[in-house]
Amino acid sequence: MNVLGISCYFHDSAAALLSHGALAAAAQEERFSRRKHDHDFPELAIDFCLETAGIHSADLDAVVFFEKPLIKFERLLMTSMQMFPRSHTVFREAMITWMGDKLWVKSLIQKKMKVPAGRILFSGHHMSHAASAFLCSPFEESAILTIDGVGEWTTASIGMGKGNAITLLKEIRFPHSLGLLYSAFTAFLGFEVNEGEYKVMGMAPFGSPRHVDKVMKLLDLDDRGGFHLNMEYFTFPYSTRKMYSRKFLDLFGPSRDPKTNFFTPSTGVPAYFGSKPENYEQQGELNQYYADVAASIQAVTETVMVKMAIEAHRATGLKNLCMAGGVALNSVGNGKILKEAPFDRIYIQPAAGDDGAALGAALYGCHTVLGQSRSFVMEHAYWGEQHSSQDAETFFLQSRIPYERIDDEVELIGRVVSALKEGKVVGWSQGRFEWGPRALGNRSILADPRRADMKDIVNTKIKFREPYRPFAPSVLAERASEFFEIDEPEQRFPARFMLYVVKVRPGKEHLLPATTHVDGTARLQTVHRDVSPRYYRLIERFGEETGVPVLLNTSFNLRGEPIVNTPREAYQTFSKSDMDLLVVENCLVYKS
Repeated sequence: MNVLGISCYFHDSAAALLSHGALAAAAQEERFSRRKHDHDFPELAIDFCLETAGIHSADLDAVVFFEKPLIKFERLLMTSMQMFPRSHTVFREAMITWMGDKLWVKSLIQKKMKVPAGRILFSGHHMSHAASAFLCSPFEESAILTIDGVGEWTTASIGMGKGNAITLLKEIRFPHSLGLLYSAFTAFLGFEVNEGEYKVMGMAPFGSPRHVDKVMKLLDLDDRGGFHLNMEYFTFPYSTRKMYSRKFLDLFGPSRDPKTNFFTPSTGVPAYFGSKPENYEQQGELNQYYADVAASIQAVTETVMVKMAIEAHRATGLKNLCMAGGVALNSVGNGKILKEAPFDRIYIQPAAGDDGAALGAALYGCHTVLGQSRSFVMEHAYWGEQHSSQDAETFFLQSRIPYERIDDEVELIGRVVSALKEGKVVGWSQGRFEWGPRALGNRSILADPRRADMKDIVNTKIKFREPYRPFAPSVLAERASEFFEIDEPEQRFPARFMLYVVKVRPGKEHLLPATTHVDGTARLQTVHRDVSPRYYRLIERFGEETGVPVLLNTSFNLRGEPIVNTPREAYQTFSKSDMDLLVVENCLVYKS
């Protein structure tokens, strides 16, 4: 049985293919189109999935779309009518976009993929999220928590899964949304919605949650995680350009100018910002205020997430929890749930947002609708396209790029470890690229976490990004507890996918200055020998030679670009940055 799942037309379009109940391939469209957060129909990702499985569209038993367009259109229409005339712009733009492809997805799939109408299925948006976590989890039964901006009407749900069946028990409905609340602050703090939420999470530790009382004016929260937003502070139901109202600005003050450099009185001005600005004290104090606002919305979000998780336990009585939806990418909140909610184990698959709903749609169609028994557990994230050493050699030869091929893995790893110990920054492209937004050792930029200056070096010379954004440590799974406050790390699936933020153990911070955030935490990735053998051996060798089995890991891309896929893209990114060494499979390229 072959089942294809598709998500598109909002952000992060993707496709995922199940063959005989197991995942064969999954990828976001942006990795092929090279358009960040590409939302169009994922033709290239679909072609990749079919080619990887060695099948054609005629071989598909079902194509499953991740949500129900008619119900979503109903929500847009009803909201527009209720808010008219303020919503006239939303209504006009909805008519333009939805009367095109969005409303006629079934016909579009038939046209583009040449599959019969009877093989095209639809899953609810939050059902797709729930399925994306539970149906590829290691659990026979589990509580399920989904939280995002909005699907059709639902913005959060609590459910339970058993075997092939998923039941959604409770929901919160639009316009009351934790995801949209967080996005409103993302916009207020000068970041792009659906792109910059993780920047807010990174900024928060530079501040203190001094404004929680103000944030709580925006919502009425009960003890079981249910809430209503005070809509006087928000405009997102009727505006396409702004998420918050004048009343919001009266409460929090002017929004942050995204063009301003971020520094606070405690951080000082980093050298790479140039000379100290004339209004240094004023700008530092203003940035401190915005950091405090970020800390406050993050604290409230964590509180709501934990309350929802506790309610999921109360409603189901189950010891395991599966999570999905864009808010499940809030790794700080996930760490709080791990610590404070009464669950034994938690599972979150790596593409928890709308891209991952393509996987959920496929899993729902395969197991819940068509009845295929479950056997697949997503233990790793490596489901994208792969390029061989021969592919890399061909590109380097054709492009007249000097390179060295080393087929002896021990020698290759030794070379890379020596470079890392010398303070060099390495572009590392191996195997199939990762599913989801995180680089997990197959399309990564790597550096020595022991060097205090390495965070600034990578941020400014390679990533060209904001200095408050932390880098992740990749650590051998069985050694993780030595350096980080996480119990049984081998059993913590979200840690494999960089979805927990935990404290660095006291006395270990000095060993990991480049990956320890300002609040003493780290968004760690545990690396397992059986699922990522070459990356494991690299970290293992580095640990043998330094005593620290940890590497600084960040995604292999420049700011504003998708993570690299091909050898060509890897080299182009390498050449446009100050990386020192590029490793594509068995081929090494040094900066001349």
